[in-house]
Amino acid sequence: MGEPLTVDQAALAVRSLGPCRITSPLLPLLGERPTTQHYIDEGDKVLFDDTIAMISSRNVPFDKLPSFEAAGPRRKIYFDPAKTRVGIVTCGGLCPGLNNVIRGLVTELTTHYGVTRIFGFRNGYQGFIARYGHDVVDLTPETVATIGEDGGTILGTSRGRQDPEEIVDCLSRMNINILFVIGGDGTLRGAGDIARVATERGEKIAVVGIPKTIDNDIPFIDQSFGFQTAFAKASESIAAAHAEATSAPGGLGLVRLMGRHSGFIACYASLAKSDADVVLIPEIPFTLEGEGGLLAYLRRRIEENGHAVVVVAEGAGQDLLAVEAAEPAGTDASGNAKLHDIGAFLSRRFTEYFAEQKIEMNLKYIDPSYVIRSVPANPYDSVYCIRLAHAAVHAAMAGRTEMVVGRWRRRFIHIPIPLAISHRNQVDPSGDLWMSVLEATGQPPRFQ
Repeated sequence: MGEPLTVDQAALAVRSLGPCRITSPLLPLLGERPTTQHYIDEGDKVLFDDTIAMISSRNVPFDKLPSFEAAGPRRKIYFDPAKTRVGIVTCGGLCPGLNNVIRGLVTELTTHYGVTRIFGFRNGYQGFIARYGHDVVDLTPETVATIGEDGGTILGTSRGRQDPEEIVDCLSRMNINILFVIGGDGTLRGAGDIARVATERGEKIAVVGIPKTIDNDIPFIDQSFGFQTAFAKASESIAAAHAEATSAPGGLGLVRLMGRHSGFIACYASLAKSDADVVLIPEIPFTLEGEGGLLAYLRRRIEENGHAVVVVAEGAGQDLLAVEAAEPAGTDASGNAKLHDIGAFLSRRFTEYFAEQKIEMNLKYIDPSYVIRSVPANPYDSVYCIRLAHAAVHAAMAGRTEMVVGRWRRRFIHIPIPLAISHRNQVDPSGDLWMSVLEATGQPPRFQ
């Protein structure tokens, strides 16, 4: 839910491969007299807390307050660009903006740092393992020039863990100095393992992540890339469901959106269109039966207004499905618990209930998940992806490792991987976002 206040400075410390002794090649780019604004001062920090109450509760001197390392270019860097070899990999499910991040990494590395050897590893972590037989791709400014116009990823992707020892073997054979990993919590967990193995072997390999999650559930970042594109596209499905519902007697629109553990897309998409009568998210359990349950509420809404629209995140109501399911859904290739299909379940229960009540109801069910995942990034996310890519390159060239880049309180920062995978960001049932949803829909705080 909210960020835990137990985070201290030790948890925010970012690992470095060693002292930076090479003058950054960005110096000529910034003119003969670059100001301190052009480069990040190593003492520049971004406070973890943002309210007086939170800061006061620490009861420590101001210079001891927990703070993130600021992202951005350094005057001195760790790697010699002329000798640096870089790898890039994308893992997990698709998300708007993957190609934009790849393009941003390649252009920043080549144009401003002068790195000439950049390799793209195909199909996620499988690309490092010889037995899969995937080719390694040479990435140049020319090969990535227009990829931001397309959804998906030119490198391909896959789910599932691979042996970090084998991955480091591959990086070592190819003399890779920097690995950029673009993916979600499982991918970042793997990146942390790669960094650990490299350290244990004495390999000077920087592992830097660009966190990717369409659910916006990675903690300690204001918003994940692709999220704005995703909820904007999702809102179109809510509008379509509303149009269907208002065009038939007893119309009921049901839209199933992404959100395994966090309901951010469902909340933001519903607020964007204000056509939803009910929003169901994983963070808040609900019941179907009884006068306080969802079914009776929908009956009343349809009787009063002639129609209703329900938006449900894929992870909502899993407790209801678990009771009904004959057996567990199992796990996917990444080890995540598979979800039962809440959309199909609610479609059936809605249909059965209104038939039992002898009330006419015309249900339209829409699941736009894969359409949303595969679209190109919108202009906002395109810009955000490029800026994240630039921050990642600056961090890696300065020898930072086992970390991800993100934005916190509108500043780009470095986040240690252990902290970035420590828990999931979720909608706070007592927070202002959920309160806005309740105000927009008019639904009760809970169905029980």
